[in-house]
This record gives sequence, structure tokens and C-alpha cells, in this order.
Amino acid sequence: MNASNPPVSAPSAPPDAADRMGTDPVLPLLLRYSVPAIIGMLVQALYNIIDRMFIGHGIGAHGIAGVTLSFPLMLVMISFSILVGVGANTLFAIRMGEGRRDEAEHILGNAFVLLVFVPLAVSIPALVWLDPLLRMVGASEALLPTARTYARIVIAGAALSTSSHGMAHFLRSDGRPLLAMTAMLVGACANVALDALFIFVFHWGMAGAAAATVLAQALALAVCLAYFLSPRAGTRLRSNRLRLDFSRIVWPMLGIGLAPFSMNLANSLLNVVLHRGLREYGGDSALAVMGILGAFMSLIFMPVFGLTQGAQPLIGYNYGARRFPRVLALFWATAAATTALMVAGWSASQLLPRQILQLFVPAGSDLVPLGVRALRLFTIAFPLIGFPITGGHLFQAIGRPVPAAFLALSRQVILFIPFLLIFPRFWGLDGIFYAAPASDFLTFLISLVLVGRLLRELRRPLQPESVP
Repeated sequence: MNASNPPVSAPSAPPDAADRMGTDPVLPLLLRYSVPAIIGMLVQALYNIIDRMFIGHGIGAHGIAGVTLSFPLMLVMISFSILVGVGANTLFAIRMGEGRRDEAEHILGNAFVLLVFVPLAVSIPALVWLDPLLRMVGASEALLPTARTYARIVIAGAALSTSSHGMAHFLRSDGRPLLAMTAMLVGACANVALDALFIFVFHWGMAGAAAATVLAQALALAVCLAYFLSPRAGTRLRSNRLRLDFSRIVWPMLGIGLAPFSMNLANSLLNVVLHRGLREYGGDSALAVMGILGAFMSLIFMPVFGLTQGAQPLIGYNYGARRFPRVLALFWATAAATTALMVAGWSASQLLPRQILQLFVPAGSDLVPLGVRALRLFTIAFPLIGFPITGGHLFQAIGRPVPAAFLALSRQVILFIPFLLIFPRFWGLDGIFYAAPASDFLTFLISLVLVGRLLRELRRPLQPESVP
């Protein structure tokens, strides 16, 4: 960043949807981009919750535990699509802000090729060694058949599932947040309908739940592709842009995507350690409880991620256009909103834990008392983590993968995993639940230092000016 860099001049023609990211008032702009993303992510969280509700009431607690055991493997698959998708979207938004639309279109084409073929390549060895992998993440012999049935189908369809998420990000970066929300809504509604059909009508059990997930994501991908292949797209997906350009596009996008890729791989490792600890100190019941907690927490985190995803192309565009006051305004507005969402989630988990548990299992289930205690302990520090989440996305949006990766890994690897290994030796199963708030608190302190330095840097070269 250099104070001598002149701002990108405004086009003489009326601004299109992408150009308005650098000119419209900040708060209405953030709402316009984030609300559709929040709604889409909320719906996605809801169908994950409904998925587990159908499995819990239609199959049983062992079904929830089977899905929980499959989660680390699914995270690995998603990690490779994130490696491509997030890095590509960061480059795409910055190039759009710089006015380099032809290069942005080339980024879209390269990203689409990698979003399809990278998950396909990773799924093959995962399917070959599926049983050893499931045992590694903590599956007992009793749960192995259930987890295998679900994981085999979901991993086989990983390219469809992960590509839909990646292309939805491009819709937002191309100035179409409502269409991105529509794609997610289509997938969510299809998943709920297919879950009910496959589990309760056709009685396909875990295979039906997995098939519903894959088919629903395929429909969401179809919505995204229908736009990018149409003449009305601001940025088109063209056949002559599919040839991979490693030096100018692929390596830079993978470098930027390294931070969220590392974060998701770390999350997979974290889940392996977590599940093995739960099995050792609490058995299969503790695994099922964690599956319920994961579904509830997705309802809290998905809107937070929707908000940051809506803000990310706006921050990237304005950073590329050297409009730093708008970058700062977007960050603080996003941080305030993510904190408010996390406070709301904390309130629900502390005040209504029994009611939350009974959404997934009958009121008399043995899982309810354990789940109530786990939910209250696990979420104690929720109000603190909106700021570090927003800070990580700020680093990501401006193309600084190293501090973004460090901030993410601080919570999920550097702190959380050691706590998971140490705390249970003193407090048993409760120690596993204490590990989350301890790592959240320390990550908040780290983020104050890292993000504070960046904010001072963004202010330094600027002359005082009003933010539109």
C-alpha cells in the first residue's frame, strides 16, 4: 500500500453491479451483499439440522453418530475446493476492483476446472481406504457400517457438492448476491424434501440421507452454471478460459487459498482428535451428542460466515481500488454484526439447552442430560469469537494468506488440539468441553494484536476523508 497510488477512476458509463461495490454507501451495500448470503447460509444450516433431525428420529442416535464420524473426511474434501474457490474469489474481486475484467474472467474459468477435478482426484483414494480412515477418526466396530454407508455416497459426490459452494462465491463477487442465495435455497429445499422422501417413504436409511445431500448440491450447482453460461452474466464462463494458467492464476490463487485450506484441514484434524477423545471418555453417546452440538453450532456459525462472505468481495474490491476508508468501515460493520450473532447463539445455548437437544432426540433420551452440559460448556466464550473470525476474513480478502492462516490455526490447532489432549487428563469428559472456550479466549487476544496492526496500517497512508 502506497499513498502515492492514485485511486482508480470512476467509469464514465453508469456503474454496473460490480462497480457499485466501490461507490454505494457502505452499510446499505454490506446489507445488500450479506443478507442474501446470511439467508442462504441459514437455510443451509437449517437443512443440516433437519438432516440430523430426520436421522435422529428416523434412524436413531447411531445414525447421528455415523454422520458425525463422517464429518472429518467431508471436511478434507471441502478443504481442497476451498483451496481453489476462496483464493480464486479473492483474486477475482481484486481484479474487478482494478478494472481488469478480462483477467477476472480467466480466473473464473481456471477456478471452475479446478473446483471439479481436484475433489474428484481426492475422492478416489478416500473411497479406496474408507474403512481405515473411518477407524482412524474414531469409528467403533458397531458404528462402522453406518458411517461407511453415509461417507461412501457423500465422498463419491464430493465434486458436485463442493463445486456448488465455490461457484456461489463467484456469484457474489460478480455482483449477484441474490442469485447466490437462490442457488443455496434451491439446494436446501431439495435436501429437506429428498431427506423426507428417501428416509421416511423409501426407507433407504443412511444411504438415503447421503443421496439427498449430493443431489441437492448438484441442483445448486446447476443454478450457478445456468447464470455463468448465459449472456446476462457480468462475467461469462467461456471454453477458451478453461485452459489452466499456472504462473499468473493457478499458483497465486492457491497461495491465497492456503489459509482457509489449512484452516479446514486443521478442522478435520481437530475433529479426529475430538472424536477419539469423546469415544475414549464418553463412548458412542458422547459422539452422538457432539453431532447434535455440531448441527446447532452450524445454525450460529453459518450466518456469521454468510456475513463475512458477503463482506469479502466488497473488501477485496475496495482494497484493489485503493479505497481504504471503505475497507475499514466494512470491517468494523462486519465485526459488530458477527459479534451480535455470536452473542445470540451464546444466549440460546445457555438458556435453552434442553429444548435444543429435544429437537434431535426424544425427551427421555439418555443423550439429553449429557448434551445439556456439553452445550453450555462448549459455547461459554462464543461472544468473543466474532472479532477474530472477521479479522481472518479481512486478511483473506486483501490477499494476505499467512496472517489469515495463523489466526485460523491458532484457534483450531495451536491451542484447541493441545487442550483436547491435556484437559481430559484432569477433568475427564468435561475437559473436552472446556477446551473450546479456552482456545476461543486466547484466540481473541491474539486477534487483537494481529488485526490491530493491520487496521493501523490501513489508516496510515490516508488523508482524512469521509467514507461514502
